[in-house]
Amino acid sequence: MLFNSFEFILFLPIVFLLYWFMFRERQWQNLLIVVASYIFYGWWDWRFLLLIVFTSLCSYGSGLLLEHYEGQRRKQQAVSAANIVLNLGILGVFKYYNFFVENLDALFDTLGYHLDWVTMNVILPVGISFYTFQALSYTIDVYQKKLPATHDMVEFFAYISFFPQLVAGPIERATNLLPQFQQRRQFDYAKAVDGLRQMLWGFLKKLVVADNCATVVNDYWNQYQDLPAVSLFLLGVLFTFQIYCDFSGYSDIAIGCARLFGFNLMRNFNFPYFSRSIPEFWRRWHISLTTWFRDYIYFPLGGSRCDKWKIIRNVYIVWGISGLWHGANWTFVCWGLFHATLLAVYNIFGINTKYSHIVAYGSYLPNLRECSQIALTFFLAVIGWIIFRAETMDQAVSYLAAMFSNKLFDVSAIYGVRELCFGFSLLTVEWLQRGKQHALQFSDIRPFNYRFVRWVIYYIILVMIAVLAGASQTFIYFQF
Repeated sequence: MLFNSFEFILFLPIVFLLYWFMFRERQWQNLLIVVASYIFYGWWDWRFLLLIVFTSLCSYGSGLLLEHYEGQRRKQQAVSAANIVLNLGILGVFKYYNFFVENLDALFDTLGYHLDWVTMNVILPVGISFYTFQALSYTIDVYQKKLPATHDMVEFFAYISFFPQLVAGPIERATNLLPQFQQRRQFDYAKAVDGLRQMLWGFLKKLVVADNCATVVNDYWNQYQDLPAVSLFLLGVLFTFQIYCDFSGYSDIAIGCARLFGFNLMRNFNFPYFSRSIPEFWRRWHISLTTWFRDYIYFPLGGSRCDKWKIIRNVYIVWGISGLWHGANWTFVCWGLFHATLLAVYNIFGINTKYSHIVAYGSYLPNLRECSQIALTFFLAVIGWIIFRAETMDQAVSYLAAMFSNKLFDVSAIYGVRELCFGFSLLTVEWLQRGKQHALQFSDIRPFNYRFVRWVIYYIILVMIAVLAGASQTFIYFQF
């Protein structure tokens, strides 16, 4: 079920009313969440439910076994490893089997051998990468004694399948979300209202900015060989707006929706296009995934507590895996390695990327140094997103080559001007609110402390969505 669908408009208020007015006990609320989440997820294909139930059962059982073998570290290691291998094996089969088979076949073809491997026409279950990582975090955290194993199957299944963040995150840690299912929730009017504001801003991002940008990008992307350099760069900027507004818009809707039910999900985006460096960018973009890789892969490899060259090795390992996590395509792997290289450069030259304050702290405008830093970071992000968007590495290389050579100063074929204005206008509002959790988090200063002014803003946004919404597009990160 899509957030931007008529079905969800009916689904959400029904679940909300049942949750707060009929199922007031915590146990019944958890059960309702499981049922509602399975309806939400099974709306695409009921067969997907078999996989998420199996993943939930295995991870739930692993927690009980880890508790059972308390004090027997070898057996706990075996249980933890078995569940990790099982979950990653399921993910590998559904997401990467064809990728590895096709590449292995191509490798042997170069050696003069043909392997009769059989590829499978497997439907990639929506959100499998997200809920698999969420299940893995539970097993690892119980093994590391960061939280006790849960004995309540319903609350654990609710944690894995919680519908607001099920298919595209944030990827919640068991240490944050699971305890919230274990305690009584009370309706908080202020929290619910703020959740609705964040959802509204998320819908504006998705429907007005992301979907309109997607139309232009999809229409002209494959014509890149005939377009001048300026147009190619602006097309890259449009995709940069598209993927941000699409994915952060989903996160805003998910976080806001969860607040309606009394849950606090972790922040997933912190205005990343105002970053002053690539390391800062990755501390602000898809925070739930980058911190997952940091805590469960980067730190165990040694993190930053080793010599410089091992740190760089660790960075390349993490970002190679991160690229592969995004999809079974060499473009994603190269995108990850591209960012690993940028991060390595910052590390080698010891460039300071730790900032004590947000950009332009205490001022409306950044200074010249901050402007240049933001512009460079944004430009590098655009290059990375072009690699990410390309269908093949040949297309990525060819596109970038054309962008730096095709009629460099020809501005006769500029597309998507209206969509660029949408994107920059949205970033302007977020710039003014860059110290807040989201752009519609109003403070108590005039004129926003007046109820009338706030409602005028809400209605303006609703009208903009109704009038300017683009052709409906599936959320980009559903494919991951």
